[in-house]
Amino acid sequence: MKLDTVSEVGHRNLKLSQNKEALDGFNFNRNYPFNIVVRISPRWELDRTNLKALVIVPRINADIDLLNIQKLPYFRLIVAIGTISDMTFDETRNEYEPLVPDLQGSNVATTGEWHKTSTIVPEHILTAQMDASLAEELTDEVSVLLSMAIEFGNVGATIEPVEVKYAGCGKVLAVR
Repeated sequence: MKLDTVSEVGHRNLKLSQNKEALDGFNFNRNYPFNIVVRISPRWELDRTNLKALVIVPRINADIDLLNIQKLPYFRLIVAIGTISDMTFDETRNEYEPLVPDLQGSNVATTGEWHKTSTIVPEHILTAQMDASLAEELTDEVSVLLSMAIEFGNVGATIEPVEVKYAGCGKVLAVR
C-alpha cells in the first residue's frame, strides 16, 4: 500500500500485480523463518497461464536439514498455489474491493506424506494445480503466489501422526 503514492493514506490501493517482488521470499513466521527450519533449497516451476506449480524437494536428511525446535517425531511439507486480485478502495462503501472477485483468495494446497524426523527422505516432487476454469479469468490485475510450508506432528490417539499447532512455518516462494 505504501507504494501507492497517489491516493491518500487510509484509501490507498493495493496493486500487488505492479509490485510482485514485494512478497517474493516473504516468511510467515518471524521467530523461525522457513530457511532456518528447513535447510534445503527447493526448486520450483510456476506456470501462471495454467495455474499449476511444481516444487522439486531435494533429498532431506531430517537430522541435519531440519531445525525441529519442539523435538517432534514427524514432519510433512505443504505446497500451495493461490491467486490475489489487486484491491481498490471504494469511497462510497468505505471498504476495499478486489478488481477480480472470483480469483481473490482462490487457492489449492498439496500436503505431502508424514515422515519421521529421524529419517532420510529422497528427492521428490510436490505439485499443486488450480481449477482450469479459473485460468480463463486470469488478468494482469491478478497475481499468482506459490508458497511452501513445513508442519510438524506428534503421535495421535489412533497412533497416526497429527499436526501440532504453531510447530511449523512457511514462506512465499514466488509471485508471478
